[in-house]
Amino acid sequence: MSKKHIAVLGLGGVGGYFGFKINQKNEASKNYKISFVARGETYRKVKENGLVLLSPEHSVNHTFPDALEQHINDVKDPDLVLICVKEYDLENICRQLKEIISKDTVLLPMMNGADIYERIRKIIPGNIILPTCLYVASHIKEKGIVEHKGKAGKMIVGRDPEHFSADVDWIVDVLKTSKIDFDFKDNSVTDIWTKYIFIASFGLVTAKHNSSIGTVCRDEEQRTEASEIMKEIKMIADKKRIALDEDIIQKTFEKAATFPFETPTSLQLDINSGKENNELELLGGAVLNFGKELSIKTPFTQKIYNELKPCKLPTELG
Repeated sequence: MSKKHIAVLGLGGVGGYFGFKINQKNEASKNYKISFVARGETYRKVKENGLVLLSPEHSVNHTFPDALEQHINDVKDPDLVLICVKEYDLENICRQLKEIISKDTVLLPMMNGADIYERIRKIIPGNIILPTCLYVASHIKEKGIVEHKGKAGKMIVGRDPEHFSADVDWIVDVLKTSKIDFDFKDNSVTDIWTKYIFIASFGLVTAKHNSSIGTVCRDEEQRTEASEIMKEIKMIADKKRIALDEDIIQKTFEKAATFPFETPTSLQLDINSGKENNELELLGGAVLNFGKELSIKTPFTQKIYNELKPCKLPTELG
């Protein structure tokens, strides 16, 4: 029987951390074929030095995959695809994936967001998609080098609600043998939304004020804005029958208080450095779309979304 083929798309903070763990274990065991897909400078660096992970968890900090590709269409017959790209590339990546996967390929989206599963399902209707949320403090230090700080990254992976009884034991086994901290659940949706209520509210408010997680907890205006966004998301979750804790807002602030005061959010960093692509649609747009769909008013999210949405200036006629 031929080896199962695992492809990791994107070697940023998330793909670099989890892809490193899976690949390093596999270099010793040779149980699977593993392909990494990376572009440009990242591709060149990993080709030369392997993927480097600077982490207190690993003394050997580089790993070489079986195959390194620059293009998704060079990946042949993957059995499992870890989609670790930025959320704003998701649709584009899914359209490319559609050309190279079989009906049995399992997709594991490695990004936090309330609508990720639905967005993939729209483009790739038939395959198994395992809804996932992640907790990991890792980032690109430089191309091909990922730095991880703090405690071990964690994944919460759920069964596909449309393919509930599909046998994905081998994937659970991959995560286990790679010494990844994970929970595999029948339903991961509550976990995904619990994480989302945190990243959406704090992302939007820190981006608006160019402030930190600590400031949002302490400053009265910012704390109120974050609370109101959380209330809107909770109403959406209730209507979708997603069971969130009744005191989710208080619990979210308690969780935020465990971060160092000056901790930024990725939306805040991207918006305030003028980066063209950012997660505004993931953290704001998705709330507005769910609100429209379910006839729930989301004025607080809408207001901050409008303030952060870059206005296109009319081009001058000359």
